Amino acid sequence: MSNDRADRQRRIAKWQAAYYLSTGIWPLIPFVGIRTFEVLTGPKTDRWLVQTVGALVTVIGAVIGLAGSRRRVTPEVELLAVGTALSLATVDVVFVARRRIRPVYLLDALTNLWFAETWRRTRM
Repeated sequence: MSNDRADRQRRIAKWQAAYYLSTGIWPLIPFVGIRTFEVLTGPKTDRWLVQTVGALVTVIGAVIGLAGSRRRVTPEVELLAVGTALSLATVDVVFVARRRIRPVYLLDALTNLWFAETWRRTRM
């Protein structure tokens, strides 16, 4: 793999990790996290589910970030990064269309689609 491609992979890994860590941790912060999260995203009936997804997104972000920081972005890490981005974007779009979640989630979808596209471009 060329150094240029590896550098681009490390950069996108660090950006995606920062985004996932910040959005994943947000609903987990004691006392204020879930409340402020709901101000933007709307009330949730199953807070435990929001917190479960937050915990998983945090762990995924940590793995992607560590791989980028350690210069060890393997095909498996790339698959985790792209697969997560596309999965989250799909969920956002589908459930906004069904009016189950607020349109603000489309910003998350766009961000995740940008991550997936940027990973694709590292292959060029």
